[in-house]
Parts: sequence; structure tokens; C-alpha cells
Amino acid sequence: MNTVTSSDPKRDALQRQKTLNPKPLDVKNPLFQDSEFFDSRDLIQVKYEMLRQAQQDGKSVKETTVAFGFSRVAFYQIRRQFEENGLAGLLPIQRGPRSAHKLTDEIMDYVEQVIAQDLSLRAPVLVELMKERFGISVHRRSIERALVRRQKKLQS
Repeated sequence: MNTVTSSDPKRDALQRQKTLNPKPLDVKNPLFQDSEFFDSRDLIQVKYEMLRQAQQDGKSVKETTVAFGFSRVAFYQIRRQFEENGLAGLLPIQRGPRSAHKLTDEIMDYVEQVIAQDLSLRAPVLVELMKERFGISVHRRSIERALVRRQKKLQS
């Protein structure tokens, strides 16, 4: 896989770490204007400094959010995450399901039974069988990964 890198290694690193601020131009706080240390592209730094200024400098939430390019709702969410998790709470939350939520134990039991009856069955056929039997659409790779996970569990 070819990845194109820009001439800005910090920007590339922030992008890889998923901490690149999507709206750096919305950060109007003077600290982030023409500073070598404060970088409006660094989402973690912007969030932290926003919280610090609201807490330490006694600025209103509205004034602070305008200066840092966030909504009031986002401010309260960021503050709650920080209070609960420290600096790690400022990292962007990974979106999407955290597990194979469609492939329940019942469905995987069915898949294993079907495979046991016909060892030649492959994932594309299993996708169609699951659609017919359970009315769900699952990618073939999801089935393959779920089968590997189940095998690992059995071996443990």
C-alpha cells in the first residue's frame, strides 16, 4: 500500500494518530496564533488548552468555545471525558461497533453446524444462507474472522 506523505511530518503524524484537528482555522485563541508551541492542528492540545482556560482563567463556556472552535455541547462532552479518563479522555472516540454484533452465538452456532454438514462451504455461500435464515447482511470477511475467533476461544 503506497501512502503519500506531505512535507509536514507533524501533520502526517497527527493524521496517522487520528488527532489532526479537522477545523484548525476555527481556533481563534491568541495562544494558537503564530506560536511554535501551540498548534491549532493538534486536537488534543486544543481540547486541553480549552479546558484549562475555562477552569483556570475563569472564562465563560461560551467565550471559551468560540475561541477554540467547539460547540458548548462538545465542550461539556470533552470536559466529562477528561474528568473521567484524564488526558486519554481527550483522544477521539473510535466510531463504529466494537465487536461482531450481528454474529451472535446463535448465528455462529448455526454457521458451524452448516459447515460441519458440508466442509466445502465457503463464506460467500454462508453470507447467502444467513440472509435467508436470519435476514441479516454480513460481509464474508466478518464471518471468516468470527470463525477464527471462535477457534481461538476453543483452543484456550
